[in-house]
Amino acid sequence: MRNKLLIVSIIVFAFSLRLYKISDNPPALNWDEVSHGYNAYSILKTGKDEWGRQMPLIFRAYGDYKLPGYIYLTSASVAAFGLNAFSVRLVSVLAGTSLVWVTYLLTSELFRKKEGGLLAALLVAIEPWSLFLSRGAFEANFGAALFVSGIYFLLKGLKNKQGLFVLGAVLLGLSVWTYNSYRVFAPMFLVGFGYLYRQELVKFAKKRGDTFAVSILVGLILFGGMIWQLKSSEGQARFGWVSIIDSGAIAEINNARNQSEYSEPISRLFHNKVTYFAPRFIEHYFSHFSPNFLFMKGGDNYQFSVPGFGLIYPINALFLILGLVYLIKVRTRETRLILIWIALAPVASSMTREAPHALRFITVLPVPMMLSSLGFVSLAKKVTTKWVAYALYGAILILCFGRYWLTYVTGYRVGFSESWQYGYKEVVGYANENYDDYDKIILTKRYGEPHEFVLFYGADGSTALSPWDPESYRKDTNLVRFFQSNWFWVDSFDKYYFVNDWQILAGAEEQMFRLESGIQVDCKDQKCLLVASPDYEIRNWTKIEEIDFLDGKPAFLIYK
Repeated sequence: MRNKLLIVSIIVFAFSLRLYKISDNPPALNWDEVSHGYNAYSILKTGKDEWGRQMPLIFRAYGDYKLPGYIYLTSASVAAFGLNAFSVRLVSVLAGTSLVWVTYLLTSELFRKKEGGLLAALLVAIEPWSLFLSRGAFEANFGAALFVSGIYFLLKGLKNKQGLFVLGAVLLGLSVWTYNSYRVFAPMFLVGFGYLYRQELVKFAKKRGDTFAVSILVGLILFGGMIWQLKSSEGQARFGWVSIIDSGAIAEINNARNQSEYSEPISRLFHNKVTYFAPRFIEHYFSHFSPNFLFMKGGDNYQFSVPGFGLIYPINALFLILGLVYLIKVRTRETRLILIWIALAPVASSMTREAPHALRFITVLPVPMMLSSLGFVSLAKKVTTKWVAYALYGAILILCFGRYWLTYVTGYRVGFSESWQYGYKEVVGYANENYDDYDKIILTKRYGEPHEFVLFYGADGSTALSPWDPESYRKDTNLVRFFQSNWFWVDSFDKYYFVNDWQILAGAEEQMFRLESGIQVDCKDQKCLLVASPDYEIRNWTKIEEIDFLDGKPAFLIYK
């Protein structure tokens, strides 16, 4: 009973941390979040995405092709709460909370240590890595919850709980439809799992043949569908954006060949995709285990971590190492499973240019928390006054968490609002209030793709902001969108025109803007509202409003 009360308390605490002011911190919805939300809204209202594709298995979005899991579940959240920051982020909040619960279950199942399971769950609840990624609309966070739950239910299912085995297969299969890292990691991990538990799987197949067959069928459908999709240009598009081998890499390889002192066949032997990729992959792989990355600095992208904080509290560095030593010394099938997990987790992230990467390395969660709990529990058992060890550790954890949480809810929100494209909602609100006063509204693309913010918040002159009707948007006679440089661009719809900063600078004085698609936006004899970044001085226009980031720096300047 005591353990049940404790885990319930931890789950409630974790949920509260993730839900607290979720609409306001992170400080704004970024362009990925509004894309998730508007496509979910479009699916809910019309059964089609923003591009008019019926119930797609991959969403074109901006040309980055988002996997469908998070978006479809967000449709249910939007149906219940409307299209807003709360409904878009709620899926991640629930996923992050469920990861706390399933970490307790999995740790207890693998190591038969309820005490260690409780501590691991608490660490998942409060560590910067898992807490931060549970408060934004991150597909990866949803994928982690599905994957870990799938492993737990597979293990329970092997113990003659056949319904749970099928559930585990479903959850694992769904994880590869939520986030791209799991498309690499999950199949490899299942190979290792299958090898370690091959005897149990054979016995299960013989005893529960129908259940095993259903599970295999589920796997074939979900994993086979993934493989089929990856053969298409759409399925490969995202990897093309982030891969180590990109156009720049190809140019570097060709340049190295041209400058080589060897003949053509020999230079190709030394300078090719393999020799370029391999050393960078190895370097990236080991960078994920850097103490600086894990405990001190965290990632370089401040949409995924708070500057000045590692992904794991430094106090747990020692206990994580002790937990790893425990895995190596206690040679059981369960410890080997965790070691395989650790070894495979960085693979997907290491294949990309930006490494180490807090989001793409989410495949390792919640293993660091499990190891830290195992390390501490094993050490505490050797201490004469065990309660003193727990009290001291608890006090240090409270200090670490308190410092992080205070920074997150105050300094981070104010200091890094620009990283979250803060200000677009306010721009759309201003445009909505003044919609009828202007013939054309011109928005800068300085911070992202502004058309998606207009669609999400709906600046159509109505009394209150509400999403743009998806059918009206797709049928808009002024809608201009096109494919260029492996990206899908929207130049205009309704009375809105979306312009790069250099195009604003070039056309502002003559009051004539030329868009990427070749459209000429003439403001000489029109009432035009111009929303520009503060990077350039705009002449011959009257500045009427300024929208600032939360730290007081100007974000947008509005002219007429």
